[in-house]
Amino acid sequence: MELRHLRYFMAVATELHFTRAAERLGIGQPPLSQQIQQLEQEVGAQLFVRDRRGVALTEAGRAFMAEARQVLDGAERAKEAARRIACGEVGTLSMGFTVSASIHPFVPRLIRTYRSRYPGVGVSLQEHSTLELIERVYNGSVDLAFVRAPAQQMPGVQIETLLTEPMLAVIPATHPLAARKSIDLRELAGDMFIFYPRKVGVGIYNAVVQACEMAGFRPSEGIEVPQLTSVVTFVAAGMGVSIIPATMSQLQAEGVRYLPLRGQPPIANLAIAYRGKAPSMALSYAIDLTRQSARESPYRDGAATS
Repeated sequence: MELRHLRYFMAVATELHFTRAAERLGIGQPPLSQQIQQLEQEVGAQLFVRDRRGVALTEAGRAFMAEARQVLDGAERAKEAARRIACGEVGTLSMGFTVSASIHPFVPRLIRTYRSRYPGVGVSLQEHSTLELIERVYNGSVDLAFVRAPAQQMPGVQIETLLTEPMLAVIPATHPLAARKSIDLRELAGDMFIFYPRKVGVGIYNAVVQACEMAGFRPSEGIEVPQLTSVVTFVAAGMGVSIIPATMSQLQAEGVRYLPLRGQPPIANLAIAYRGKAPSMALSYAIDLTRQSARESPYRDGAATS
């Protein structure tokens, strides 16, 4: 028994007329009658009474009709569910982000847009370091992560840079350079630097060290903080200076000054990490939306943060 037999049966049961049912189905009346006879043989019961007055359902036919309708409705639901999943309209998606990535206006805006466009997809959010997020993408517990690039490479994990932004100096408000509008990085050569650990944020760490070395000095490493946002707190406490992505200047902490760096400042990259092999449609559409949003973003190439 195939679904088409049930559809043929329902057409006749609804129309109670073979000719009209055949027209509705777009087939000839003789083939339809033959299919119904085959169905009755397979069921082992007469489903219709055929006489001069027309066609009527037998008691067995009425019972069969109730079950056939449920089967066909279930088949339609299954088809619609598969279609919606294939179109990325339903499913689940786990997004992760670092603290510094979540502060970038692009990330919460992207998440809002995705949830609005795909309301049937259940979105869960996780916050971890870049290293932890790459590991979670690798083991499948996070589908899409917003991280700071470059990041540790893992087999099967794609890391794709979306946006770049300049980095700037953050110094205590009591620092001798605090009244300046901008500074040269070399002017911080004698200060103690507060660092985000290299093992959890290699991109930011390397950008700071390389910029200092290009400026002619090796930064004096003072305190390592667990989160990049903690850098601002420690600077406000007078524990040292640092260099952070420009979008982090949104943290309006008391007791700090954010100063642009003259010349060519170091660059911070915002990137996504995802598994490159057989992603779900929900993830595929999230990646496509992220790329499109990045191309249209006012923060592309640091335009809105310079």
